[in-house]
Parts: sequence; C-alpha cells; structure tokens
Amino acid sequence: MTAECGSFTRAAELLSYSQSSVSRMISDLEKDWKVSLLERGAGGVRLTSDGMKLLPRARSLAAEFEKLQAEIDGLNGLQSGLIRIGTFSSVATHWLPRIIKEFQKDYPHIDYELLLGDYTEIEDWILEGLVDCGFLRLPTRPELETVFLERDELLAVIPENHPLADREKFPVQALCEEPFLLLEKGARAEISEIFERNRLTPQIHFTTWDDYAIMSMVESGLGISILPQLILKRVPYRILAKELDVPAYRDIGLALRSKKTASLAVKRLMEYLPYR
Repeated sequence: MTAECGSFTRAAELLSYSQSSVSRMISDLEKDWKVSLLERGAGGVRLTSDGMKLLPRARSLAAEFEKLQAEIDGLNGLQSGLIRIGTFSSVATHWLPRIIKEFQKDYPHIDYELLLGDYTEIEDWILEGLVDCGFLRLPTRPELETVFLERDELLAVIPENHPLADREKFPVQALCEEPFLLLEKGARAEISEIFERNRLTPQIHFTTWDDYAIMSMVESGLGISILPQLILKRVPYRILAKELDVPAYRDIGLALRSKKTASLAVKRLMEYLPYR
C-alpha cells in the first residue's frame, strides 16, 4: 500500500492508521528481513530493487490471507465445514441420524465423515487427528476429554423359543451352558469382563464385531449372546432380550483431544447431543 501510494501519509489515511504507525511497521519489517524495502526522500517513498523483487510475493501472501480470513469467517458463521466422527455401529445407527438431522436444520452446509471402528481404533483416530471427535465406552484414555452421554445396559439375547424365554431375568451362569456368540474386537471388551467378574468360562463358538450378524445367528438357533440395549432397538430379528440377573452396563460418551481447541462446528454439534 505504501509503495503504491508513494507516501506514508497517504497509505496511513487509506488504512486508517497513523503515519508513524505505518512507518514503524515498515521499519520493523526491514529489520526482521534484514533488507531495505523503501527509499525515503523529499518527494516521498519508492521501492528499492529488493522491495520490487519481494512485492509480488507480498501481494500473493496478502491475497491468500484474505482467502484464509474468508474461510475463518465462514466457519465462525458455520456456513461451511467438515466434522469427522469416529463411532461404533449402534451409535451410528440409532443416535447419529437424529443428531445430524437436528443439526442440519440450523447448519445445512456442514459435511460429515464417519469412521466406524472399535473403541481402541476410535481412541487412536482421535489422538492421531484422523477424526475430530468420537463416541467411546467410558472411561477412556486419560489424554482425552470426554462428555458422558448415557448408561447402556448389556442384555442377554436368546431365540424366541429358548427354554428360559419366560424368565424375567437371564441367569449369568446359564450363559455358559450353550454355544456363546461373542460381540468383540480388540481390547477393552465389556462382554468378556462380565465373564471375568463372575469367574465364568463361556463356550465361545463365534466372535465378531458385527451386531447384526450376532442377532441373525441367535435367531437361527446357533447360540446365545450379550448385546448392548442400544443396538437392540427396532431389530428385524425374532429374538428376545433379557436383563441379566447380575446387571451389567457400558457408559457411552463423546471424546475429543481438547474441548477448548475443538473447531466451532464440533462445539456446536455437542450442543445437539440429546443424552447429556
């Protein structure tokens, strides 16, 4: 601006700065870069040869900064943005559609990227920055900040014609009396912990991280299982879900690296979590 105007005074007027402020900023820049940018004379100022060489770069940086500021302004107004979420299937199926639907009413131009995994994978994704936030079983790693959402009961899942179908609560001991279908993957597995706490050894015939595969196999009479209550909503299978006589739960929460440094879009999304 000063080079184009040929005067500190004129540049200061256009920028709404004082003449001394503009002069000082140029002097500080020359000191930091260790080059002389302007020749000062009675007739005003003009670029030095070094200044002429650097001017196109400076203009390019200024233009990019304006673009960056426009992007920031857009994010602050949530006119655009991307939220990357790590999740497991029951949350992706029964929570996220409702949450995102409500959020989109107010912020229709936000995009979403969902990564499905187990608890350990989601923890890693958050810490590595692959996702902005993730739904997890609590407690999680101490490096993460969390928001508790809901306590989800773990239920015995049996075929409709099971001999214990009329029992109000399913005996934990009976889980070991026939083939067991284990919903599990990786570490931090809450279902295995049920057997460990009660000193039981199940007859595990099948292990998967697919909730619906487990339900289909239970319906086919291939065994029984334990599944979270959340995934058992609106199931298309002919199965029964029973409370255990020794209650078991998992606590579900949202985790992120830092609530303070989270993007505005993530902070706003957290306001739409209906289970807090």
